[in-house]
Amino acid sequence: MAPPPSARRAAARHPSPRPEAGSARLGASSPAAGSAGMRGRLLRAWREGVKAARGAAGRAGASPPWRVLFFGTDRFAVTALRALEAVREPSEDSLVSRLEVVTLPSRQLGDLPVRSCARELQLPVHEWPHTGPVGQFDVGVVASFGRLLSEDLILQFPYGVLNVHPSHLPRWRGPAPIFHTVLHGDKVTGVTIMEIRPKRFDVGPIIKQEEFPVPPHCTAKELEVMLSKKGANMLISVLKNLPESLKNKREQPKEGVTFAPKITIAKSCIIWEEQTAAQIIQLHRAIGSVFPLQTLWKGTTVKLRDFVEVDNIPGFADRILDDSGAVPGSLLYHKVSQTLIARCKEGWVGIKTVILKKQLTAVDFYNGYMHSWFPQNSRTVHQECRFQTLKLSTAKKTPKKKEILAQDIKQ
Repeated sequence: MAPPPSARRAAARHPSPRPEAGSARLGASSPAAGSAGMRGRLLRAWREGVKAARGAAGRAGASPPWRVLFFGTDRFAVTALRALEAVREPSEDSLVSRLEVVTLPSRQLGDLPVRSCARELQLPVHEWPHTGPVGQFDVGVVASFGRLLSEDLILQFPYGVLNVHPSHLPRWRGPAPIFHTVLHGDKVTGVTIMEIRPKRFDVGPIIKQEEFPVPPHCTAKELEVMLSKKGANMLISVLKNLPESLKNKREQPKEGVTFAPKITIAKSCIIWEEQTAAQIIQLHRAIGSVFPLQTLWKGTTVKLRDFVEVDNIPGFADRILDDSGAVPGSLLYHKVSQTLIARCKEGWVGIKTVILKKQLTAVDFYNGYMHSWFPQNSRTVHQECRFQTLKLSTAKKTPKKKEILAQDIKQ
């Protein structure tokens, strides 16, 4: 079947820079590519060809629409993918002539958000490490993919591979920048459109970067939505004048580098003896939507949801309880607001929901498990009525699917 006219026009406008002979067999085991020396020479020639093609394209004033191969997995990536689809032919302001998707295998992680979105948009999908037809795309776009791209793969794209990263690089390099932004209480974050380089995550030059203020009391889930929209808009802006954008790229600063490793379920275990009330609230805002915070109640693991700051609990007198001699993890019940109050290393934190076999409100938990220990209106802390720290060694292993969703909630 002949390709549609739009595809033929795009192919003529953006010919593949890869050499016709030899380059497609770089990873093969044929005699022609048998020696490491031969492969090295071919790879160097390929690089030179790519550079020459990019330079020629820039001099010729190459312009959209582009042929785009998109790499992504989660909700953050879906926003960028939908933005690319919105500017795909036959729209009047077309920036994209061809759009295909690479995501992780369904047999490992189930139906990831990007796969569902691609199916809805009727886009071709390739399962990593398969990336579709070689040399038929102008530019790659990565958003929350979580896998390193090889140099061979990057060099297939005349205009390289762009990454939509939800932080103000070089702060929070790695797969979980949004979680770490919230966890560490950053007041300002940002979005960076950068160029992918092989072997290391998030070290490539900056193509476009904008700051973004973190709203007070914001959760990682809420921040993800905001940054995904901003990142999608910035990506479209870069694609409108891609050669010029690449020409003006700049290397990342060497100062201010921090790292954002994956968040695992072990992070959800509250350490009452070490964490303050403010730190526990911040942890809940950062990871609670993916991993509810966990603790021990009489030797049984329970999950806690709906944390509140005691300053926001009507009628709660924190200064009175500070003199009670309560050890970290000690529990009281605040009847007026129907809230559990737990002692931390410093201060107290409010809890509205406990999951113990089933989900319980603070009222249900008090009536079922605490009531007999407390005389009416007592402020005395019962030494046995407390949560205890769940040791990290007893935490369950993180399911692979949740690990991916907890990435760069890139997050």
